Amino acid sequence: MIQEAGISQRRRKALEDISRKGFMALGELASRLGVSESTARRDLEVLEQQGSVRRTHGGVVSLAEPSASRLGFADREATAAAEKRAIAAAVAAMISDNQTLILDGGTTCYRVAEALAGRRISVVTNSVPIAALLVGEVATEVTLLGGYLYPRTGVALGAAALRMLDSLRAAQVVMSCAAVNTDGVFNVNEMMTAVEQRMIEVADEVILAADHTKWGKRAIAALCDWKDVHVLVTDAGAEPAMRQWLDEQGVKVIVAEAQP
Repeated sequence: MIQEAGISQRRRKALEDISRKGFMALGELASRLGVSESTARRDLEVLEQQGSVRRTHGGVVSLAEPSASRLGFADREATAAAEKRAIAAAVAAMISDNQTLILDGGTTCYRVAEALAGRRISVVTNSVPIAALLVGEVATEVTLLGGYLYPRTGVALGAAALRMLDSLRAAQVVMSCAAVNTDGVFNVNEMMTAVEQRMIEVADEVILAADHTKWGKRAIAALCDWKDVHVLVTDAGAEPAMRQWLDEQGVKVIVAEAQP
């Protein structure tokens, strides 16, 4: 009975930690609980069966109801999920093996990372969830940028991330965003866009992955103009008039068809 009580208490603590952060890597959770990864994995199996969490490759996301002040990784992952998977598959098809790719943070780029897992490429990212996803792939090399960890999405921001990017070069960068409109591409804060702008500067080609829910929206921080974007990958829900306008601006638009 004492052992069962201890296990129950450990699982409650695991659920509290996961719910607070939105996403946790398996190794981080095991360390916080003071148990092996195999024990943490068994706890997650139970929590997943209870409908409290969802396991991902290399970690776990919370399915708890979000607080009013937090729109976390797990909450946004469910938005336009089928469209994001289709966009991710289309983006992954554009990436050649044996090259360096920069992957921005966010749920759409996380889907791209899933589609690329196991490919023989070198990935540079500021996203802890993406790094956790790819770290176990032998063929895929991962460079994780350092800096201040933004709690809502687990991405590294600030001066340290900018300094690391200054020494890097990449064939392509895959970006996500909060909003796109005729004025350009936008995200939720200036620290985030500062790192993303540096990513654009050190990459030869810029691929923007944005589902239809981002189109025609407004966000506070300007990320880039359309002249900086080479390819936009979206889904069939994107407005035809906007797609035509982008084509006139010289942006290649790829429409990924989501499977029913």
